[in-house]
Amino acid sequence: MLAYCGVVGEDVFKALADPTRRRILDELVERDGQTLFEICTRLVTKHNLGLSRQAISQHLAVLESAGLIRTRRQGRYKFHDLETEPLERIVTRWLRPDTPEENS
Repeated sequence: MLAYCGVVGEDVFKALADPTRRRILDELVERDGQTLFEICTRLVTKHNLGLSRQAISQHLAVLESAGLIRTRRQGRYKFHDLETEPLERIVTRWLRPDTPEENS
């Protein structure tokens, strides 16, 4: 179990456990590089989620902490991009166990 925690952190699973965070990831899969305003707008219009910008920002912080998204600044805007590496490590572990893992 200790070796597993080093490969895929427990925080990834905690981040994925929340349905709102999964919807945020779905939106970033559909259109990567969105601002907080764009993510909030898409969650309201497509999923009828009327959460505050602060609440969405907190969800984004959890996703970033888990390594599932990264942020970049461009001028005064902050963009959120999907990071697939933690998910790829999960897939490799269970669906392709014969593939050598990095940093084993």
